[in-house]
Amino acid sequence: MCQSNTLQGPDLHTGKWLQFPQLALRRRLGQLSCMSRPALKLRSWPLTILYYLLPFGALKPLTRVGWRPMSRVALYKSVPTRLLSRAWGRLNQVELPTWLRKPVYSLYIWTFGVNMKEAAVEDLHHYRNLSEFFRRKLKPQARPVCCLHSVISPSDGKILNFGQVKNCEVEQVKGVTYSLESFLGPRISTEELRFSQAPPGNSFQQQLVTKEGNELYHCVIYLAPGDYHCFHSPTDWRVSHRRHFPGSLMSVNPGVARWIKELFCHNERVVLTGNWKHGFFSLTAVGATNVGSIRIYFDQDLHTNSPSYSKGSYNDFSFISNNNKKGIPMRKGEHLGEFNLGSTIVLIFEAPKDFKFHLKAGQKIRFGEALGSL
Repeated sequence: MCQSNTLQGPDLHTGKWLQFPQLALRRRLGQLSCMSRPALKLRSWPLTILYYLLPFGALKPLTRVGWRPMSRVALYKSVPTRLLSRAWGRLNQVELPTWLRKPVYSLYIWTFGVNMKEAAVEDLHHYRNLSEFFRRKLKPQARPVCCLHSVISPSDGKILNFGQVKNCEVEQVKGVTYSLESFLGPRISTEELRFSQAPPGNSFQQQLVTKEGNELYHCVIYLAPGDYHCFHSPTDWRVSHRRHFPGSLMSVNPGVARWIKELFCHNERVVLTGNWKHGFFSLTAVGATNVGSIRIYFDQDLHTNSPSYSKGSYNDFSFISNNNKKGIPMRKGEHLGEFNLGSTIVLIFEAPKDFKFHLKAGQKIRFGEALGSL
């Protein structure tokens, strides 16, 4: 038999006011639980935002009747960053009236600390739209290329992490790692890349090392919105292969990189792999919010931030052909590509054990300055 507690006197009215909202909320939450996952996420999203924004835990009572807010990470991942980035790209292409250019660009310069004295064209009226301003070139003498060291910085930016790759993992920021194989994708079985003939049982890291006694190194450079947006070849090498991973376009700001595990593996990225004089060498341009446009100058077939893609997919393109068996030769300091705003570049390469970085974590660096040498 069902038992019920009857309320007498003044408690009757109090009980109704306490029980009715809970009953109604439980019924409503029951309806939500029957929805499809996308519809449920759409309904829960505004409520979750209010849950985190409103002071004094105003919506905390909802958790007592069965509602659970999305985690902050899940909430951030549900933001349509690819759509926003494409919209931003369209906005960047809109030609600004001449009278509006200086105020708009001056605000950006002031906000992000851009040094326009280094720009090849300092006159702000010259840049017809935001895209041209972001892709501004520098004066030739603004970034002298260091000839004394074997690897230079491919861009302006901030050093997030560097060192030897250990246990098949790379640090995106201090204490937060991601899988080397997840980041680069499966090993490319192209003979021209000269991968080591390691037994299949060896780790992915060991399979990338082509010469006995060498180690695998990495360096992560974060480009802020105010930095010079082009990137260059960090050494003399040959690019044999390009792998494009469509993906999310979450912010790669160091604060977000500490927050989201394997952020670089989730984001859209373009992996260039090849060889330098010491063996395997790769440069990866990682996309970010409003940086769906990654351009590689010698690769006209590359198209990033397309409207649709399959999660976890990637596409490969080989620069090795019957007519060009050596790939694309790149000289140290040569123009390689550009971002649309700010982003991240990850270098992963093979070098002898006596290779030394000349860096400190967190330091600012400019294109052409030394990263490391033998």
